[in-house]
Amino acid sequence: MKKPYRFFASIFTILGALLLLNIIGKEKEPIVKSVSEKYEIRAVKLPAKMDLAGEIVPLDRIDIKERMDRELLVNTYWQSNGLLLIKRARKFFPIIEPLLKKYDLPDDFKYLCVAESALINIPSSKGAAGYWHFLPSTGREYGLEVNKNVDERYNLEKSTRVAAEYLKRSKNRFGSWTLAAAAYNAGNGRISKRLKEQQVTDYYDLLLNQETSRYIFRILALKEILSHPKKYGFVFDNDDLYYPVKTYEIKVDTAINNIATFAKDLGVTYKELKLVNPWLRETKLNNKSRKVYTIKVPLFKPKIQH
Repeated sequence: MKKPYRFFASIFTILGALLLLNIIGKEKEPIVKSVSEKYEIRAVKLPAKMDLAGEIVPLDRIDIKERMDRELLVNTYWQSNGLLLIKRARKFFPIIEPLLKKYDLPDDFKYLCVAESALINIPSSKGAAGYWHFLPSTGREYGLEVNKNVDERYNLEKSTRVAAEYLKRSKNRFGSWTLAAAAYNAGNGRISKRLKEQQVTDYYDLLLNQETSRYIFRILALKEILSHPKKYGFVFDNDDLYYPVKTYEIKVDTAINNIATFAKDLGVTYKELKLVNPWLRETKLNNKSRKVYTIKVPLFKPKIQH
């Protein structure tokens, strides 16, 4: 009767030894990352100097440094959005930059346009629309046609003019491009009221709501990343970027009863015509006032080059 007990005891001894060896072996195993060995989430180093339209950002102040750090981190590590912005910038900056120069607005304000709309024509929850995100009332105030049939907030050339006029008017009022940019977000009246209430004259001394407090720093972060994308880990080839569609222009001073037929007669599709004229909001152009409209027509069907 003793032999079975000895047999089972031997078995348990062997199993115990194997278990102990397994535990020891596991302790010696290196810790393996659940992502690539090369992937690291690094702190972003702030540039030594930053400015908006030549106006220096006081990065030597603790709160300013922390707010700038936040926006640079958020926009650096929102990788998919950052890469899309880099791609779209190559498509739209060649159009926006000469317009800013034409209307005497600092080149840095192209980054405000990016902050507003991400360079896509999707209206905001508050009803602001177009690349520069104007409310209907603001668009009309500055001479844009805004209705169900035609909405010139979606016309990049015309809306850039309005943005320039608004920002220059704000600059004349506040004496600062930084405050003008803040007023673009919050409104001239609100910024003026906060400056008076808090008895200061500088954006960086103001205590504002969450959105406007982050607004300037977001523009600055976008400027930094889009100006130095590879510094922040964005790797791409020129072929990865988007490019403007080449067009020519025609003048129209009558109604267009059917835009699809109108496009077909020009040798393009309805979609191709509407994509370069997003301000045409319906399938026809009413034009009861016989206004002269400038319509862009694609020169050719865009194709990927191999």
